Amino acid sequence: MTTSLAAPETNSLASASLIEKRPSEQYVAPAKPSLVGVSRAALAEALGAIGVPERQRRMRVQQIWHWLYVRGADHFDEMTTLSKDLRLALAQRFILARPDIAAEQISVDGTRKWLIRLPGEAGGGCHEVECVYIPETGRGTLCISSQVGCTLNCTFCHTGTQRLVRNLTAGEIVGQVMLARDQLGDWTPAEKHNLPVAGHGDRPRLISNVVMMGMGEPLYNFDAVRDGLNVVADGDGLSVSKRRITLSTSGVIPNIARAGTEIGVMLAVSLHAVTDELRDALVPLNRKYPLRDLLDACRNYPGVSNARRVTFEYVMLKGVNDSLADARALVRLVKGIPAKINLIPFNPWPGSTYECSDWQQIEKFSEIIFNAGYASPVRTPRGRDILAACGQLKSATEKLSAHERLALRAMAMTD
Repeated sequence: MTTSLAAPETNSLASASLIEKRPSEQYVAPAKPSLVGVSRAALAEALGAIGVPERQRRMRVQQIWHWLYVRGADHFDEMTTLSKDLRLALAQRFILARPDIAAEQISVDGTRKWLIRLPGEAGGGCHEVECVYIPETGRGTLCISSQVGCTLNCTFCHTGTQRLVRNLTAGEIVGQVMLARDQLGDWTPAEKHNLPVAGHGDRPRLISNVVMMGMGEPLYNFDAVRDGLNVVADGDGLSVSKRRITLSTSGVIPNIARAGTEIGVMLAVSLHAVTDELRDALVPLNRKYPLRDLLDACRNYPGVSNARRVTFEYVMLKGVNDSLADARALVRLVKGIPAKINLIPFNPWPGSTYECSDWQQIEKFSEIIFNAGYASPVRTPRGRDILAACGQLKSATEKLSAHERLALRAMAMTD
């Protein structure tokens, strides 16, 4: 059950035809494309195109892969195990560029947000996405984006208010991880100075976890997300364990099983409501893929087990979905699914009409779920003062007024 207060009518959609936005642009490859994010097969084809004999390609692919993703090379000149002629030929046709950083913000809690500049259509402008690094005790999480804007219109999410411009490429997805490692100095000294490397050096990685929870709906950009995350997880390169990569979806059912089979990372589902009526308003995609079908897809997610649980994300909206009856209904809803339920205090953004549930109510809600046998962590809001928290990402944050920035910073410091 839910309370009688539903999502504000001003934010609801009038028809199912508005559920999904369509990209207004398509990516246009530059004259010299980047090799960041390409598959091994595509890299072998690129080598063939510049005259590398077929018998040498496998070895050269492995060398370039190592330089890119273990040592963090950003220029071909660094690849000293390749001949000078091959390095020159590669540099004439390709680049190793990461996306450009338009701006960086650092929160009072240490969270970092990068506004990343991406190319627009040929001959015109550029676009921006956001990428967030969250340092925690014993680990660091990088939140990356899959689209410029978002396909969906979830009413509590700032990103959902932005038009969908285009999908990111696999290279732009991998490039966010590369860029973050560059900015954090997350390549060991040995890797940057051509010295022998054993594993990942003598210190743990600052980026230990990757979550695809930034801008966009990943499963509406499936091929690029699959290809990019498989590069991120490659054990001979960036080597982020698939158990430490989480893909979050609002419920694009046809691609959920594909994600389990073709990517094999951890699954998170933006649930946020226990009835179709309320979820239709909060997550309009529910009109196309209702709760019963979504939960069946979660039960059948390839590899799901007590060791590989589905995470259900549930944003806490005061007077909307936070009653104790909602908590009990949530337990019934996920029964039989190996799962944990991640409770997310609503993170405000300019123009939002929702309020975060009272902390005491969140604790009572969490207790009911925990007593039913499910882990129910309450996500600590991070980076609120720089609009880097869950649901706050939007390319145009630099347009916030000084008053809005001060209000958000004050809110973050008092929470």
